[in-house]
Amino acid sequence: MASNPPGACCTTGFKHEGNPRGTAIKIAGKWDAYVTKPQDGKPSRKDVAVLIIPDAIGLGWDNVRLLADIVAESGYTTLVPDIFNGDPIKPNEMNTVDIPKWITEGSDGRNPHTPDAIDPIVEAAIDTLKKDYGAQRIGAMGYCLGAKYVVRHFKSGVNVGFLAHPTMVTDDELAAITGPLSIAAAETDPIFPAENRHRSEGILQKTGQPYHISLFSGVAHGFGLRADLSKKDQRFAQKQAISQALAWFSQYL
Repeated sequence: MASNPPGACCTTGFKHEGNPRGTAIKIAGKWDAYVTKPQDGKPSRKDVAVLIIPDAIGLGWDNVRLLADIVAESGYTTLVPDIFNGDPIKPNEMNTVDIPKWITEGSDGRNPHTPDAIDPIVEAAIDTLKKDYGAQRIGAMGYCLGAKYVVRHFKSGVNVGFLAHPTMVTDDELAAITGPLSIAAAETDPIFPAENRHRSEGILQKTGQPYHISLFSGVAHGFGLRADLSKKDQRFAQKQAISQALAWFSQYL
């Protein structure tokens, strides 16, 4: 597997402060999402949009909304779907939740978070960006578990991808990408350790697609969305990873 199954590091981190300025919407009439656009007077690319697929905390914290607002300031309508259908891992349950069981069954045993359940939500989000917001090309950013669904959905309309500390991406999924892919990796990461990272490089070389992998020292799995912003190294790594994604989109979208 190009990146390993999730562990406790997938649900630990720091909540970020701020006031999201976007809007809560429904996609396909049933799944929650957050959408944000460039502010009035700012340059915008009306034919291009960005999809952000979050980690296991989903929309439970504002971290991902604040990230989406930053991306929107670079000119992109940005959408974050609730890929966990109202059942993200709650921050106050980080240290007690059985993550493998949560993926296969959900918190109540009736709301799984497997590809069969998540793929339709991602497809609906892509469809919404195209039909409701006029996107002709889509860049996608995936964090932790969300990275798997960026890789899976080049086939559904993702044109350019960015991943931060990916989780549960299989070799076959990575080998099947059909567009440019950039990855931000952490120095300390049992989910995407050096051996997985190097194997991923070999897979990406064989795809023939443009690719880029950055490694950030002094940070651990989850830094892309849940860094401790009071720590200089973590703050730099998170901001630089965002810049990496935006530069990648500027080049290839």
